[in-house]
Amino acid sequence: MIDLHYAPTPNGWKISIMLEELDLPYNVIPVNIRAGDQFKPEFLAISPNNRIPAIVDHAPDDGGEPFSVFETGAILIYLADKAGRFLPKEMRSRSRVIQWVMWQMSGLGPMLGQHGHFALYAPEKIPYAITRYRDEAARLYHVLDVQLGKTGAYVAGDDYTIADIACFPWTMAHKAQGFTLDDYPKVKRWYATLRARPKLQAGLAIGKFVKEPFDEEARRNMFGARAREMAERK
Repeated sequence: MIDLHYAPTPNGWKISIMLEELDLPYNVIPVNIRAGDQFKPEFLAISPNNRIPAIVDHAPDDGGEPFSVFETGAILIYLADKAGRFLPKEMRSRSRVIQWVMWQMSGLGPMLGQHGHFALYAPEKIPYAITRYRDEAARLYHVLDVQLGKTGAYVAGDDYTIADIACFPWTMAHKAQGFTLDDYPKVKRWYATLRARPKLQAGLAIGKFVKEPFDEEARRNMFGARAREMAERK
């Protein structure tokens, strides 16, 4: 059994989708990031970066004690290796998939996240920041569109892999962020293909349990103020 410490966000969805696609048994442990659950000692013990998601595998392949993994790229690779799916074993193909997972981790996710923050959530609308991150988000959508034009099917080649699972949840906010996939026809085709997958839909349906209002306390917990205060107290 795998414990999934989770909230329904793009990063959380990566792992719920992956677990559904793999048909691995798992137990969802809600982490209410608006209320600050990510700062609790028991969560920090498995995710020292105080970010969701994290997993605890109670039946690791080495037969040892339960094993925890944090950071979504690392979790996706761990689960793919555990199940022997969605990550090729052949060196070149495996490397290509991991390269695009790292691209998502270092580029697509952070930049779309920053654009979403400044365009949708920031209490002060800063034109420079909005333009800066919108331009970078548009560039990354273009990079993805070009790549899908080369591969023809999925992000890293002919097969559906963890690269697709990593990228998809972050593209789900394209309308809210003011983008249209009509500008990126290869991404639009890929998006529709993945959105139709039953297991992906099941992963997106996990954990619609956060009902708390998005108030100042939620802002403190989610956007760095609480983490800064904790660091200053040490």
